[in-house]
Amino acid sequence: MKDNLKAVVLAAGKGTRLHSEKNDLPKVMRLANGRPLISYVLEAIDFIPKTDTTIVVGYKKEAILSAFTGYGFAEQTEQLGTGHAVMAAAPALDNFGGSVLVCCGDMPLISKASFLELVDTHVREKNDCTILSGTSDEPLDYGRIVRDGSGAFLRLVEHKDCSEDERKIKELNSGVYIFKAQLLLGALGKLRCDNAQREYYLTDIPGILKSEGGKIGICRRHLGSELLGVNTPEQLELVEKLLNR
Repeated sequence: MKDNLKAVVLAAGKGTRLHSEKNDLPKVMRLANGRPLISYVLEAIDFIPKTDTTIVVGYKKEAILSAFTGYGFAEQTEQLGTGHAVMAAAPALDNFGGSVLVCCGDMPLISKASFLELVDTHVREKNDCTILSGTSDEPLDYGRIVRDGSGAFLRLVEHKDCSEDERKIKELNSGVYIFKAQLLLGALGKLRCDNAQREYYLTDIPGILKSEGGKIGICRRHLGSELLGVNTPEQLELVEKLLNR
């Protein structure tokens, strides 16, 4: 499977809440224990060759390009959401018949074991899309995985859109997925930005694929602190402590 797998790492964010503009760096280049956040992510997915890994860059892109040679790069010129970021990487997937792992460059705690189990689930179940979900004791305002009565994927609901009952769901969306590449490309063209933020959300893709008869699988793990992303100075401090364990 690894010979038929590519990766897209989302790394275009500015990191306004992290005050990254004061550091003259994109968010993923902020240091945790002396290393850029994205370096931990790239290390965890190093079972995919650099040449098959596309890093989506944007704000202060030169810092990432110079630090991580050998990778593919795509530029997201406007910050119009996660779906829009993957659109920027679409040319790297043209004529590719395999699957693509999509992950975030600001989540340095997700382990290689979690990524590999996601890959294994995707292949074993012959899914069109597989979502990495998890439970955590951390107070996280992440989207929820809603399942039907048989336990199959029904929909993803963003935290802010959850009903009172949906907020009680403990299974969280990690924001990490594997898609069959050509199905992903087709679904990207169907994304709409008719929401308050006027952004294109990658979280809409599994629902689009399901509505077209696609097979959506879920790889559920107790991810715990692996689910932590870095958006604030406090989260950066916490991640550093956890990396020191």
